[in-house]
Amino acid sequence: MMQPTGKNGVEILTYPIFLSVVMVLRNSQDALEQILAEACQLLGRIASDYELIIVDNASDDSSVAALKRLTGEAGLPNLQVYALTKQVDTDTALWVGLENALGDFVAVLDPLTDSLDFLPKILEKALDGADVVFAKNEHRTPQTFPYRIAETTFNWIYRHLGGVHLGNEAPQYRVLSKKVINFIVRHPRPSVTYRHLPATGGFTKAKLCYKASAKAIQKKRLPDSINKGMQLLVSTTRTPMRLVTSLSLFGAVANLIYSAYVVFIAIFKTDVAPGWVSFSLQQSGMFFLISLVLLVLGEYILNMASLSNEGPAYHVAQEFTSAKLTRHEKLNITESQAKVFSAENGQ
Repeated sequence: MMQPTGKNGVEILTYPIFLSVVMVLRNSQDALEQILAEACQLLGRIASDYELIIVDNASDDSSVAALKRLTGEAGLPNLQVYALTKQVDTDTALWVGLENALGDFVAVLDPLTDSLDFLPKILEKALDGADVVFAKNEHRTPQTFPYRIAETTFNWIYRHLGGVHLGNEAPQYRVLSKKVINFIVRHPRPSVTYRHLPATGGFTKAKLCYKASAKAIQKKRLPDSINKGMQLLVSTTRTPMRLVTSLSLFGAVANLIYSAYVVFIAIFKTDVAPGWVSFSLQQSGMFFLISLVLLVLGEYILNMASLSNEGPAYHVAQEFTSAKLTRHEKLNITESQAKVFSAENGQ
């Protein structure tokens, strides 16, 4: 059945599916009700059943209290809230919602930067057979110059090491089928591999582009982004470790060649001057290679230490659900109809 969106007059289909939508919010108490009300209004039109999963990333304002109110009897339907005890990176927070999602399809978006109105087009592509649909907003939010340089450098490195440009080929705004979610769950660190795996796995993929202004400008911290990028590099590709072994092999071969050179000079040259220049160059070159090796090995050690020492990647402090769940109401209606049918047929 065709229904208007109510915003631009464009008609959209209501699909007979159970749709899950995951959002991560932090310190958004003033905008919470409007964001969630608009989301519920749209989701109620495009899907026969839906759940809206909100992960509160350890807000230090009154966001959790506002979410409790919105899940009350007089609040919004089909909300599922997970409030974290400490702030984690966005991918980890998103995975809290993803692993608890029950829908046939799961949409992941940032309500402050991604366009919720574009979701019907993404969902339409997914229902056409795509296991993963990515949506890239071509309207870039302004960031500092150092951050843009670091982001460009990281994307270039990851494209050559990991085989995918995360910014262009695997943006955060996406719709995943349940099959993809189940595949990611089988990995040892799904919260890390979630970001790149749908783009590199053997799934049917589609990419859409749109342009929309962000509701709020979120300044990203360069140190946090560098830490996240290094973790992603060492966790999702073997290339950095292969670089370590290649540098080590190159250093060994270079030392062997240099030793042969020293022997050759000692045998065939009689007036050997003090070789402090050659010795200094050799030492500086070897120490440079050793420094690179130690840098990459250090990142791996930090990554392994985080796995063994930091405990769980996240901890949910509170969990609560909307008092009104439309899918339960539909189940009750179905059961009532079944009882009536049985009574009419003398069963």
